[in-house]
Amino acid sequence: MRLTVVHETKYEYEHAVEQAHHIAHLRPLASPSQQLVSHALTIEPKPESLGYSLDSYGQQRVYFELAMPHAELVVTSHSEVITHALPPELTGKLERVVVPDSLPWEAVAEHMQYFAGQDFDAAREFAQPSPLAPIHATFATYASLVSTKSQPIYELAKALCQRIHTEFKYSPEATDVSTEPLEALKLKEGVCQDFAQVMIAGLRSLGLAARYVSGYLLTQPPPGKPRLIGADASHAWVSVYCPKSGWLDFDPTNNCLAGESHVKLAYGRDYSDVPPLRGIIRGGGSHTLDVAVTVSPVSDASTPNPALPQSQSQSQSQSQTQ
Repeated sequence: MRLTVVHETKYEYEHAVEQAHHIAHLRPLASPSQQLVSHALTIEPKPESLGYSLDSYGQQRVYFELAMPHAELVVTSHSEVITHALPPELTGKLERVVVPDSLPWEAVAEHMQYFAGQDFDAAREFAQPSPLAPIHATFATYASLVSTKSQPIYELAKALCQRIHTEFKYSPEATDVSTEPLEALKLKEGVCQDFAQVMIAGLRSLGLAARYVSGYLLTQPPPGKPRLIGADASHAWVSVYCPKSGWLDFDPTNNCLAGESHVKLAYGRDYSDVPPLRGIIRGGGSHTLDVAVTVSPVSDASTPNPALPQSQSQSQSQSQTQ
């Protein structure tokens, strides 16, 4: 599918912000499953300085500075991507999906351990604890309840994904971006970020590698298909690693594998690595935040991508892999 993504973030401050420094992760990835056609970023008020750099995973991020007093900040990302469908046997609810062959999870956990002289595998970083996806005995117990001896890792991930989807209630008011997974597990409710980080923490606590994927969902699904939970907002899901087969993406919020309705933005150890927008400000007092996301087929998009503003946007096709 060829999709247009419009993501608007608006801050309104009680008092004028005197100075601000921000980093944005708002450029969709180019990967084997997703082609980036164009990307444009508009910032109001216009930044005094703006620059592009790569994060530790090779993903582009934007830094900008506002040195003039401002009572409002609006950051709007317009992107166009082409996503590719999963094979038919991998689409639909997980209970009907036959996941690809994979190694026994115990063998994968052994591979993830560090020892002298081993071959380098970058995935080992994602088997380590991170601020919002720690390793803990509670998570190990939770994940172990759906594991069996010599169970293929993708089958274990499928079972854990289904358990979280069944037991957790999607509740935007229950948590916020700083809620720790242990609290979300206790509450058994939250949003896609909580679902994903609980699943990641469960897998890591068994010695496995899993990473956090941020992105979007198609706002209106194709005819005859259900509307996915979390559309009209940023979304998050989980990528699970097998040395034999690579990464496979599971969406515990919707109990499915991530497919053509999922737009990949960035990946990291957890949310704290790749928030769409973060910053440090001086002044401002209290503030309100409004975020609006629309993902639609290009033929249905009401507003085409704007011409790319000088020094604030870029548009290009890439073939780099995730």
